[in-house]
Amino acid sequence: MSRPTTLHRTPHRPHAWLAWLAASQLAVAGLWWVAGWRWGLPALLLSHAAFIVPVFLPRATLYAPALSRLPGDERQVWLTIDDGPSDDTPAILDALDRHGMQATFFLVGQRAQARPELVREILRRGHGVANHTWSHPQAWFWALGPRAMAAQVERAQAVLGELAGQPPRWFRAVAGHTNPFLAAPLRRLGLARAAWSVRGYDAVDGDVVRVLQRLQRGLGPGAIVLLHEGAPHGRSVEIVEAALCLLREQGYASVIPE
Repeated sequence: MSRPTTLHRTPHRPHAWLAWLAASQLAVAGLWWVAGWRWGLPALLLSHAAFIVPVFLPRATLYAPALSRLPGDERQVWLTIDDGPSDDTPAILDALDRHGMQATFFLVGQRAQARPELVREILRRGHGVANHTWSHPQAWFWALGPRAMAAQVERAQAVLGELAGQPPRWFRAVAGHTNPFLAAPLRRLGLARAAWSVRGYDAVDGDVVRVLQRLQRGLGPGAIVLLHEGAPHGRSVEIVEAALCLLREQGYASVIPE
């Protein structure tokens, strides 16, 4: 079942944060002038934190709008799988077929270019393909400047668009991080940012029981479920299979909002 296109929100004012920054610093300067450094310095630090902390919060929308949950009270979830394509992709596709579930694969452009047959197989089986940057720079994505950020988004979009026959409509940031330079390329390419509401930390934790416990705690109608493939612990296929079993046991269907 498709969702309304209003869920797909591209950034309309990529530089709106600048107005908030200027207003906050003027307010701090005024407070410092009137009340001195004892009040001005804490206000300065807090004002800077208000612009730094959202960089690391996956559902924060200061720098770009993000979809973190689907509307409605039906027992439906958006199942998303990050970091492919990988050696795990064929087995995950088989698991999705067995359980009658659809998913969106947030693919790394560099990996997709190296394994185009897996991208085509994902699409052939009725799943979605979305943009998860060109090279997945996990340690420093949050700190990219405007040119490097644009390259990460645009190169992946070009490769995935060529392989899929049409450009992706959704983007997921590495680790969910953003910064002031992400919104501009998203707007140029017509991309909407997807966050999540449920995660099991399966990219770093290979314990299936712990991952499922975390997933179960966050499940609810409209949840966006974050899973991964190709994790270093080597148990991604097992975890996805277990997550699909959990969803079926809980009576959830999957939906792709496109």
